[in-house]
Amino acid sequence: MALITVVGLTLACLALTIVAIGQGAIAIPPGRVAEILMARLSGDDALLQGRDVLVVLNIRLPRVLIGLLIGAALAVSGALMQGLFRNPLADPGLVGVSAGAGLAAAATIVLGDRLLSGMTMKLPFAVLPFGAFCGGLISTLALYIIATRDGRTSVATMLLAGVALGALAGALTGLLAYLSDDRQLRDLTFWSLGSLGGASWTKLSAVAPIVLPLLLAMPLLARGLNGLMLGEAEAYHLGIPVQRVKAMAIILVALAVGASVATAGMIGFVGIVVPHLVRLAIGPDHRLLLPLSALGGAMLLVGADIAARLIVAPAELPIGIVTAAIGAPFFLWLLLRRSSALDV
Repeated sequence: MALITVVGLTLACLALTIVAIGQGAIAIPPGRVAEILMARLSGDDALLQGRDVLVVLNIRLPRVLIGLLIGAALAVSGALMQGLFRNPLADPGLVGVSAGAGLAAAATIVLGDRLLSGMTMKLPFAVLPFGAFCGGLISTLALYIIATRDGRTSVATMLLAGVALGALAGALTGLLAYLSDDRQLRDLTFWSLGSLGGASWTKLSAVAPIVLPLLLAMPLLARGLNGLMLGEAEAYHLGIPVQRVKAMAIILVALAVGASVATAGMIGFVGIVVPHLVRLAIGPDHRLLLPLSALGGAMLLVGADIAARLIVAPAELPIGIVTAAIGAPFFLWLLLRRSSALDV
């Protein structure tokens, strides 16, 4: 059953990738997309002629690849958080990483422009994702310091501190929005809603070296997370380095979510929806849950991006709106389902 699920999700992800590359203001049939990609891999320049080739290779392909990476990173981060908290309602946003990254991005947009207002130069675009990435790391470091006492990290304290830090970051972001002008407010709005627009090979080359190693490292925590499902004391007696597993999980989630927010803005609910659906399909074993969540998250975000491009075509809907429209009802269903189980 597990092998069938892995193969099925992999094939579905490949098919969805081909379809996503062909969708947009200029529709390209899947067969033509596959032909262009095969010609590019084989080096057959005779088939790489025409406007559709430029659209596929220079615009759509880097956008879809970034969507696959970010979707996988957010979903696996959600699976890690749910394993760490032993709660299927946990989400990377709970630890304040997304809010911290969003605050740093808002500060970069508003304060950066004001610092350069008297100069002829403009704020370099690369500064924005770098600032968001640093904001995510700083918020995670603060969270880890607050939750760690005598070398032991309290998961409950980390959860509560994450909520508090997220609220503080949200308040400061609101203050920056109040101080911003019309153009800065528009940039802040689109950043907070999330988007894969503006994707390029340069942006992909910046995010891939960060996200890919994280995705490869996260499954290494599967055994430790399986042990933590029994409780911290039981995991310790099984020989699992509990504190090391918790610290590594926090660091990996911070890096993955920080890089994702830095690249595409605030995209929510992927970390809740995908791991829970995968858990319902194959069970709670993290050896399968983590890689399958990566595939599921990649598919969800690419599918949401297709919807974002088609719903208001030829314009483009922010992808965060689509994921929220999918994730919010699902989250409410989870809450109602858990409440009913507790009542019984």
